Amino acid sequence: DYEAQREFLLVTSPMKDLGAVLNKFLNAQKLLASEEILTRLAFEACEDAFNDGVRILELRYVPTFIAEGHSSLTFEKIHRALCAGLTQARAKFPLAVGLICILQRIKPFAEAERVCDFAIENKETFIGIDLADNEEGFDPKIFAPLFVKARKAGLRITVHSGESVSSTSAQWVKDSIEILGAERIGHGIQIINNPDILAYVRDKKIPLEVCPISNWLTQAFKTHQEHPIRKLINAGIKVTINSDDPGIFATQLSDDYAVLHQVHKFQIEDFDRANDIAARASFVPDAEKQKFWPRSIFK
Repeated sequence: DYEAQREFLLVTSPMKDLGAVLNKFLNAQKLLASEEILTRLAFEACEDAFNDGVRILELRYVPTFIAEGHSSLTFEKIHRALCAGLTQARAKFPLAVGLICILQRIKPFAEAERVCDFAIENKETFIGIDLADNEEGFDPKIFAPLFVKARKAGLRITVHSGESVSSTSAQWVKDSIEILGAERIGHGIQIINNPDILAYVRDKKIPLEVCPISNWLTQAFKTHQEHPIRKLINAGIKVTINSDDPGIFATQLSDDYAVLHQVHKFQIEDFDRANDIAARASFVPDAEKQKFWPRSIFK
């Protein structure tokens, strides 16, 4: 039953909160059951993005999440399969693409350390690391040694932070920058509620990876009209536009563009500005990015 499958696997209307959306990912986890599937997934993610007009793409995955429940899939097999898909995509599409390795806050420290070490061991095929999952109750100081180690190994750092509604959400963003060394922030939208931290992020020139449709689906903001993207831009924040999880949300980046155009009256110059910020902030090597970008990525 097609509709039943969509209901089981996808998030296409707002859910209670971020936690409810993250739980939905567990349904999709069951499908990530073989190297062949992972290779196809990586290739088709690139294909979909290219067909949507994307020319510089970053994909992220969580080794621990995929390995759970699939005893035959080691970290090494997972990574090899995904890299094979990217290799196929690079051969077919004029596209710069890189992989980011995600550590999970909600896992024991030993697991996060294992993933961090795996990313460092494979730093030739990872462009950076990320820390994701619910922030509530997880002190970033715990993970600081891992991010120091990753940075020394040459990996770039982005952190999911300031996404969900909380009185401490903005402080989490500042902590991610100060304690974990985040060069970019995934979401970060709740800084709009804290003028001091808003100014801090602006002065640090930290780009935000803003995902309008995702923020509505997780109910970070109740309506598209309430989304603060315009306020963030007007406050001098470096804002980029992102699709977050196309495979779960059944969206592409152009869908986020449509929302921003229809609701926030974004025009070509707004998208060009955000895209140039994104191109410069991407962890894909500069020489590789410039091959596929119509304007100079150098400031």
